[in-house]
Amino acid sequence: MTEESSQNSYLLMYVYSPLMVLPIILVFIFYNFLGLDLLVYSGWIVMAVGVIIVFAAGHEFQVKGGIPEGKHLVHTTRLVDTGIYAVVRHPQYLSFILIVFGFVLISQHWLSIISGVIGSILFYMDVKNEEQSNSEKFGDEYRQYMQRVPRMNVLAGVVRLLRKKE
Repeated sequence: MTEESSQNSYLLMYVYSPLMVLPIILVFIFYNFLGLDLLVYSGWIVMAVGVIIVFAAGHEFQVKGGIPEGKHLVHTTRLVDTGIYAVVRHPQYLSFILIVFGFVLISQHWLSIISGVIGSILFYMDVKNEEQSNSEKFGDEYRQYMQRVPRMNVLAGVVRLLRKKE
């Protein structure tokens, strides 16, 4: 990753991080602010899906990523394109967005909505930096993977996967 894109990534992170954390804090202050129980239940479901995805992604990295002993998940040595990574390229990013969206649904407060939406958009923009880094790390193999698997569109990923199995 070039120095400029690395700086852009850090700048984005410093802006989106507090925006993504704010809905989590606000849910404790404004739980079910509008009194719409259906949104609260939906929020818990969305959060649960996000948590399942993040654990599935972490497990897939642990099993298939070739992570050296004692290193963190970001130190993969092999491209992982199986499991949840066969459906979307960035399940961990997707899961964090889903979790924040779940908190937004649960709190239903305008500040949570604005913060969560803007934070998620900036967070999504940071994925492009991650893709540039992965392209440099894994080369053509990653670029071919980008052609096969959508960035975060679960529906498109499932449809592609099912068509591939036919």
